[in-house]
Amino acid sequence: MTERKTFYFDNNATTRVAPEVVEAMLPFLRDFWGNPSSAYSFGSQVAKRVEEAREQVAALIGAEPKEIIFTSCGTESNNAVLQSALATQPGKRHILTTAVEHSAIIRHCEVLRKQGCDVTFLPVDAEGALDLHLLDQSIRTETAVVSVMWANNETGVVFPIEEIAAICRSRHVLFHTDATQAPGKLKLDVGEVGADFLTLSAHKLHAPKGIGLLYVRRRTKFQPYLIGGHQERGKRGGTENVASIVGFGRAAELALTRLEDENTRVRALRDRLENTILRVVPNTRRNGAKEPRLPNTSNIAFDFVEAEGILLKLDELGICVSSGSACTTGSLNPSHVMTAMGIKPARAKGCVRFSLGVYNTDEEVDYLLTHLPQVIARLREASPEKPARHAKTLSDLAPVVLSQCLPSLQK
Repeated sequence: MTERKTFYFDNNATTRVAPEVVEAMLPFLRDFWGNPSSAYSFGSQVAKRVEEAREQVAALIGAEPKEIIFTSCGTESNNAVLQSALATQPGKRHILTTAVEHSAIIRHCEVLRKQGCDVTFLPVDAEGALDLHLLDQSIRTETAVVSVMWANNETGVVFPIEEIAAICRSRHVLFHTDATQAPGKLKLDVGEVGADFLTLSAHKLHAPKGIGLLYVRRRTKFQPYLIGGHQERGKRGGTENVASIVGFGRAAELALTRLEDENTRVRALRDRLENTILRVVPNTRRNGAKEPRLPNTSNIAFDFVEAEGILLKLDELGICVSSGSACTTGSLNPSHVMTAMGIKPARAKGCVRFSLGVYNTDEEVDYLLTHLPQVIARLREASPEKPARHAKTLSDLAPVVLSQCLPSLQK
């Protein structure tokens, strides 16, 4: 049986583990499997490699190695920040965040609200942007922490993190940014930005799942979220996930070298994909600001169809895309990000996210663009809400796509 080729356009959900990362990890799964906390050399040589990885990921974000805490994932890191900010400031019970954060922040805040905390979810406009004046006004004397993501996982919209951090500093309030979607795509420098906390998740930058980090700025008060042994300098209990930490370190090195590729070749692929869809498929629109935006992300609304149907039909063709965050898959409600941007429910249910990566090619984009217009047209023909005349016929669409939009097929 021949394995079907996968055309993967869902890199904001997770990424392929880079071959270089697998190669770096293998010795620590096969040969060097000692506990890094052990006193004997079989363990201490493993501990040394963990510290080398700490230096690698610190370099990715412009931090000092001692400011890095390895965690199990971005969700744990996000949760740890909120819990610590409240625990180290007993008189402060207010959290300020946005209505478009990842569920790891949104849902944790909802739980904290039930426990007596006051939470403010800042709105965004139709382009997904924040009002910084409103953010400044919303900070109170009892605000424990402000948490704003560096870039939105659904739309790719990039927030002005440096300006937000400056506002927080001027108001003497802790600032955290979930930068999970940014590494390898944007330059990250916590020193320039001035964040107190920053979150990353390794599986978003071609490392394995189950490993993340939390940056805690030097001399910032921090209370451990996981209580246990002395690991991570007493800031996070639990035996280190050595192989994955080593892989994370190697992936961080690769991410620094791939910044140019992400912002040139991958951006060009994204723009060709997006512009072709908006030109060839009627009744479509981009969700979120065109810039500043992650170079790999495009979120498009397809009117008169639901994303679920699009995803299923594309999946039959081996094409992987998503309707939003992978952490909310299965929900019957429209994305909270689309809702916060004021997109009406009927349109919000037809939104699809395309997120490209360094392994995507022109030929893969061509394949998607060849099949997507036909998928949308057929779904609209079957839709009870179809427009009177929503598109050209399929026979009209095909030559347009092939002649104008698929350069690799003309080679």
